[in-house]
Amino acid sequence: MNEEDIINEALAWAEGTHCAITVCDLEGKVIFMNERSRATFDKEGQTMLGQNLMPCHNEKSQEKIRHMMATDTVNCYTIDKQGVKKMIYQTPWRHDGKVCGMVEISMIIPQEMPHYVRK
Repeated sequence: MNEEDIINEALAWAEGTHCAITVCDLEGKVIFMNERSRATFDKEGQTMLGQNLMPCHNEKSQEKIRHMMATDTVNCYTIDKQGVKKMIYQTPWRHDGKVCGMVEISMIIPQEMPHYVRK
């Protein structure tokens, strides 16, 4: 079994979730996209799977992605696009303790959302 098959098997649970999950390697090559991710990012028969995601981002975003993977840090923010509010959570992923790339989870959230303080 090759690396891509191992990743696809390990992430099979993600296929039916209500959020877009995209995984890339250290060079930015997209190695996994769940159904929502494919619906969001694939265009007219062309898939991002196997492609480098860096050209889809401006230089500032590219630097942020490289920095996150180099320093094992997280980037989290919300966006509003065409009246739909989303939370974007980007984090490095590891194998055997070594950072191997980044995963982005994008989920639709309500415009107004409850916030709870738990003890």
